[in-house]
Amino acid sequence: MNEKGMSVHDHINEIRKRLIIVVVFFLFAIVIGFFLAEPLMKFLQSSDEVQQITLNAFKVTDPVKIYFQITLFVAFIMTAPLILYQLWSFVSPGLHEKERRVTLSYIPVSAILFLLGLSFAYFILFPFVFRFMFNVSEKLEIVPVIGINEFFEFLFQMTIPFGFLFQLPVIMLFVTRLGIVTPMFLSKIRKYSYFVLFVVAAFVTPPELFSHLLVTVPLLALYEISLWIAKIGYRKAMQAEAKQRVIEEQERRERIDRES
Repeated sequence: MNEKGMSVHDHINEIRKRLIIVVVFFLFAIVIGFFLAEPLMKFLQSSDEVQQITLNAFKVTDPVKIYFQITLFVAFIMTAPLILYQLWSFVSPGLHEKERRVTLSYIPVSAILFLLGLSFAYFILFPFVFRFMFNVSEKLEIVPVIGINEFFEFLFQMTIPFGFLFQLPVIMLFVTRLGIVTPMFLSKIRKYSYFVLFVVAAFVTPPELFSHLLVTVPLLALYEISLWIAKIGYRKAMQAEAKQRVIEEQERRERIDRES
């Protein structure tokens, strides 16, 4: 049954089928995440900065809570590409063949960018922020007693947002390919976008110039790279649209010639 011939009931059944696939895979991913959570927790505690402190459990349930949080996060990372694929499969019948191929390629790119964002935040940003916090404590002669729950909450708040921020190239390319905005408009509002990214960087970094620049500069570079990619995608879309119009015009003229 094609997209145009599907009723509302058919659409609901298709959505339900795809949701079942996602839920079953997510449960399977939870099982895998359960076994990966322990080595991942140990890895996250193995950095030089963390080795200098002692993590404490202020509640008996804190280690178990963090263990299951990491399990669910791993399961989400594994399931996210499938969620995007199921979403693509649902809307793809309404797209042209070339649009299907292009949008399908967004899925692996989006997953890679998310992991790059996490890596940037953990390996580059987090050590500077962590050392800054402890330097402040030493200057104030304060001995921090850190709970494992508070440590991982701070780590998650520092790293996970960058996984989503690094989706900027995909988002900008997607909205320009759909014609929602144009690269020219994005270029025109560049200074406002810079201000927003500057504010975002201020929220996720301590009040220290170097750390702020360490986040702001890559975000501005990411915006410019995203804008460049969006311009290429927009130009290709316009060329494809123009080519399609020429083909349709030729077909229309041929049809008129045959009828006459």
